[in-house]
Amino acid sequence: MNPEKEAGRAGVDFYATYDRYKAYETPTLNAKAVRRFDRECWVPADCSPAMSVLEIGCGTGLFLAYLREKGVADFLGIDRDRKLAAHLPVEVKENFIAADVREFLEGGAMGRTFDRVVMLDVLEHFSPEEGAAMLKGIAGILNPGAKVLVRTPNMASPWGGQYQFGDFTHRCAFTPDSMRQLALASGFECRACYAHEEGSASRRFRDRIVHKIAAYFVMTPPEIWSANFFALLTPRQGLQD
Repeated sequence: MNPEKEAGRAGVDFYATYDRYKAYETPTLNAKAVRRFDRECWVPADCSPAMSVLEIGCGTGLFLAYLREKGVADFLGIDRDRKLAAHLPVEVKENFIAADVREFLEGGAMGRTFDRVVMLDVLEHFSPEEGAAMLKGIAGILNPGAKVLVRTPNMASPWGGQYQFGDFTHRCAFTPDSMRQLALASGFECRACYAHEEGSASRRFRDRIVHKIAAYFVMTPPEIWSANFFALLTPRQGLQD
């Protein structure tokens, strides 16, 4: 499960210049970002400071900084790009490991288990088969009652293509339905799919109005209109009544 090797076989390794393409910079966690993560992640996934959290594909560490701000003491971020270490906020550097996710999972995640696993803009970098294998590996490091939260471009939406096709390292496209299919094939249940609403409160309100009007005029409106969407997954054996 190494997308860099697969890209290299094709003669072009887009990951070799990924740091320049993404223009890595150390992020700053501000009040707006905290409110956004509260709304999008913390509340829907029913998180608490007492939980252990793993972020796969943590990038430059903005969500890790958020976890620290929320009082989470046991958290870890992994990403295979070692160049990221130079851009992480100082306060979360010791919570970062440069590691391939497959090797990390097959190695038992360093003997650790987690209450929440977060993957923001990660699954689309893997084929469906690789994504299923990764979820099966994640299932082995989850505590009872654990949840997995993912975000991915929404190809059911007319606005999703700019995110899906704006990066040549993306290998799989998702809709809420295909996310449910991946979850079932991997031993999970997709508890919820919900919109990733960006911008200010007034902007989000206007978007909802536009989408409601558009839905009236089209024969098959998408389940979720936003360009990206979240999915909340739980292991099937851990389903609650």
